[in-house]
Amino acid sequence: MEYRQLGRTDINVSKICLGTMTWGQQNTEAEAHEQMDYALAQGINFFDVAEMYPVPPKAETQGLTEQYMGTWFARQGQRDKVVLATKVTGRSQDGFRYLRGGPRLNLAHISQAVEDSLRRLQTDYIDLYQIHWPERLTNYFGQLGYQHQADDDAIAIEETLSALDTIVRSGKVRQIGLSNETPWGMHEFLRLSDAGIGPRVQSIQNPYNLLNRSFEVGLAEMAIREDVGLLAYSPLAFGVLSGKYMHGKQPENARITLFKRFQRYNSELAHAVAAKYVEVAQKHGLDPAQMALAYVNDRPFVTANIIGATTMEQLKSNIASAEICLSDAVKADIEAIQRVHSNPCP
Repeated sequence: MEYRQLGRTDINVSKICLGTMTWGQQNTEAEAHEQMDYALAQGINFFDVAEMYPVPPKAETQGLTEQYMGTWFARQGQRDKVVLATKVTGRSQDGFRYLRGGPRLNLAHISQAVEDSLRRLQTDYIDLYQIHWPERLTNYFGQLGYQHQADDDAIAIEETLSALDTIVRSGKVRQIGLSNETPWGMHEFLRLSDAGIGPRVQSIQNPYNLLNRSFEVGLAEMAIREDVGLLAYSPLAFGVLSGKYMHGKQPENARITLFKRFQRYNSELAHAVAAKYVEVAQKHGLDPAQMALAYVNDRPFVTANIIGATTMEQLKSNIASAEICLSDAVKADIEAIQRVHSNPCP
């Protein structure tokens, strides 16, 4: 397994990161523990979770994912072998009232969120604490074009960063990161930290896959020049790039089959373009899912690729993508599709 430096820190993380958002909804505690056992044995030292998981989020299951990880730490006693990343929920206009009456990114909320996560995770520190999405109204979760909206009541980034500084100084968090952030947002966090206000962000967790390469517009250059590498999520576009939904198939227990709310990668265009990538994989004798993951794994702005699985078969295949190096011919075929069908699922 290859390891990469997290930002400008002394932390090295595996290029494959174990994602967890199905634990507590599609995966049981025992299955979650089995996944962690296998991942660690394969050299994966980077686990990513969030206080709002599992997804789809709801009050009845909120926190179960962190809880499952916590019982694994308690059983295994290998906390020092894992770089643990979790997230504080961002502001929501129409949900998450069950989280602190509606989460905000100020000191009171962040302090409580950290304490609750530490308790569920059964640890006394978090290696990477990420803002799940911005406080302000901006384009994320499938919104590509920016349309300005007044948000005068939004908590300023400066206040959020100062709150995170308090948490880092307490020793409960080692480093901080962003998620679902824009170039302006990343720049503002960096500008403030350069001015002496709070710690420097070390990573950004945004979607990135063959159907959604919007990160390349603006953020990729920043990630490289500023050493704020991408932690790529949804690298298989909710499984669409594996080809398992082709020809109208609805596999049992698959996410898009179970949860009709997930439409980001479930349009006719998404499936049509995904089929073209599957054809490329088949042409070159590759597994479509592994090809899609291998493409993400070795992009120059990627620190880690966050894979997720509901079965051990999927997990083993996804992790094995770390050993695949795509040929120039494969990459040329991929780019040919991208030129014609750029970002069909932003």
